[in-house]
Amino acid sequence: MARTRAVDFDEKRRGILDSAAAVFAEQGMEKASMAQIAAHGQVSKALLYHYYPSKGELIFAIIITHLEELIEAIESADDPTLESQARLRKLVGTVLESYRGADNQHKVQLNATSALTDEQKAEILAIEKRIVRHFAQLLREINPSLDTPERPLLTPVTMSLFGMMNWVYMWFRDGGRISREDYADVATTLILEGIKAVR
Repeated sequence: MARTRAVDFDEKRRGILDSAAAVFAEQGMEKASMAQIAAHGQVSKALLYHYYPSKGELIFAIIITHLEELIEAIESADDPTLESQARLRKLVGTVLESYRGADNQHKVQLNATSALTDEQKAEILAIEKRIVRHFAQLLREINPSLDTPERPLLTPVTMSLFGMMNWVYMWFRDGGRISREDYADVATTLILEGIKAVR
């Protein structure tokens, strides 16, 4: 007879992932141990290994959960009835809001791929491509000339936008003189005004 999943399974799992992300972000992927992660999360090593049999599985779970939540937020927020530029601003704001409180998960995503199997990397890459494609399609609508065989600039412009969003954790502080909403306006304006001048 199969074991019944505990009522608080998802809550415990999320607590473990958050604790692990904090330890990985502070200690690095190589130095962080399962014992440190268990202690930080105030769970037993046995419980930790019950959820995640290895450090690699734990790292993968942190990244894939982070990305799945991000793509769900983007797809839920997207409104095709909006004018394209307003739609882009809304999506940029959605990404930045999704990053609120997720700096540790973001650091793991950016720094831990060497700990993953090829299959895990492929699964992560597939979601990342979906996210990027969502923005690329919208940027193409705004400026079709970005996507021509003679001068294919759609990917560089799209990845420039992600550079502005993905590295925000390096300098942005909630409660500072600029809000996430302010920065979403700045990033969107830089892209929209910039692509007007791209030739």
